[in-house]
Amino acid sequence: MGNWSGTLSGAAPALPPVFDDAHELADIPRDFETWRLHEDHSGDGLEAVQASLRAAAEHGAWQWPDKPVVFISDPHADADGFLRSLLAAGVVRRGTHEILLTPFGRAAKIVIGGDCLDKGPSNLDMLDALYGLMASGADLHLLAGNHDLRLRLAIRALTNPRSVLTEHLFVRMGRKIMPLLREVCAAYVSSDDLARVPDEATCRARIFPSDSWYDAFPVAAAPYLSKAAIDKEVRKLRKKSRRFAEHAAAEGLSMRMVYASVIRCHDLFLTPDGAYSWFYSAMDVVARIGSLLFVHAGIDDTMCAALAEEGMEAVNTRYRKEAEDHPFAFYTGPVANLVRTKYRPLDKLLTPEGVHLLHRSGIKMIVQGHVNNHRGQRLLSKKGLLHLEGDVTLDRASRLLEGLPGIGAGATLIFPSGDVVGLSSDYPKAKHFKPEHHPLGGPE
Repeated sequence: MGNWSGTLSGAAPALPPVFDDAHELADIPRDFETWRLHEDHSGDGLEAVQASLRAAAEHGAWQWPDKPVVFISDPHADADGFLRSLLAAGVVRRGTHEILLTPFGRAAKIVIGGDCLDKGPSNLDMLDALYGLMASGADLHLLAGNHDLRLRLAIRALTNPRSVLTEHLFVRMGRKIMPLLREVCAAYVSSDDLARVPDEATCRARIFPSDSWYDAFPVAAAPYLSKAAIDKEVRKLRKKSRRFAEHAAAEGLSMRMVYASVIRCHDLFLTPDGAYSWFYSAMDVVARIGSLLFVHAGIDDTMCAALAEEGMEAVNTRYRKEAEDHPFAFYTGPVANLVRTKYRPLDKLLTPEGVHLLHRSGIKMIVQGHVNNHRGQRLLSKKGLLHLEGDVTLDRASRLLEGLPGIGAGATLIFPSGDVVGLSSDYPKAKHFKPEHHPLGGPE
C-alpha cells in the first residue's frame, strides 16, 4: 500500500515504492512530473491560469488543509473503480468482507465529489462500497452530484402530490436512473408489491406529465426560468416522453414495475429507517477547506456572495431546505447550479465580481468533478477562477463508450505542505502542482 504520510515539498518528489495490491494497481503512475499547465487546456489557456494565480495571490497566502485531503469524484456506479481509486491513493486496503483504512487513510480527510449513481455496472454495489468506507471510520465528506440529485428529484416527483412545476420531473430525470430502478426491482420489489400498484395505463398516467402540462408549464415556470430556458425544457420533455417507455423496456421494466420500484426507492432512500437513507442524509453541496472550495460542478455569483457573506454551512443548510421544500425552484436555481453548471450561456453566471468575492474571502481554487477527462486531472482557469477538474473517468460504461481500456482509477491528493498530486491510471506520471513553484509571467 502506498504510504502518503510523508510531506511532499520538492518540485518532483519520489512516490512511495510499495503497494500491497500491486497486481491491481499496475497502471497507477509511480513517478512525478511538474503539472504541465500549458497542455490539454480548455478555457483561455496558460496565460489565463497564470492570471488566475496572480489574482488569487493579491489576497494573501494560500491556506492549506491541516491534514491530507483525498478527492475522488464521479464513480458513477462502478464500485471497482471507486475501490481501486482508494487503493491507489493509499487510503484503504481490502479485507475479506470489509474496507480497512491504512494509517494514511485514518489521517486523511476523504472528499467524494458527487455522481456516485448512474451509468454502471451496479448502483447498489457502489452504495455498499461507499457505506463500507463510512463504516471504516474514515473522515468522509460526501458532496452532491447532478446524477445523485436526479434520483432524489425523480422519487419525489412521483411520490409527492403533483403540480405543474413537478409533474414532468420524473420523465425529465428518469431515463438515466433506469439501471438503478432495474436493480431495485430485482432486489427489493416483491410480487406482493407489484400486486399493490395500479394497472399499466394508470401507472403510465401517473409517470408522464398530463397533456395540459405543455401549455401550463411555461406560465408556471416564468418566475424561475428565461423564455429560452423554458422552451428548451419543453423541447426536452417532448423528446424524452417519446423515448421513455423504450428506455424502460430496454431494462426489462413495464410502467407498473417502474412505479413499484420508485415507491420502493422512496422507502430505501427517503425514509429515516431506509437501507440507503444515510446517502442523502450525509450529503452536502459544498465543502471548504482552507483556500479550496470542493463542489461537484462550479459556482455562480449568487453562491460566491453567499459563501463570502454567510459561509459554507449556510449554503449547505440552504441546499438541504430547498431540495426538500421547493424541488423545481431548487433544481433551476443557484444552489443546484453548483452541481450542474458547465459555464454555458444558459447556466447561472460567474463574473469577475463573483471571482473577486471568493478571492477576497480567501478561496483561491475550485476542486470539482462533473467534467470527465481522459488523461488525468486538469488545472485550468474558468471565468478567471482557478479550477482543478478531478473527474478522471472511473466507470466502465463511460470508459467503454469513450475508448478507454479497463476499469479506471485515480485520485487528487492535497497536502498540508501545499503540494497537490493528481493520480490517474490514464496518465503515465503523477502530476505535481505547488502554486509558488509555477511561474506567473511567461510560458513554462
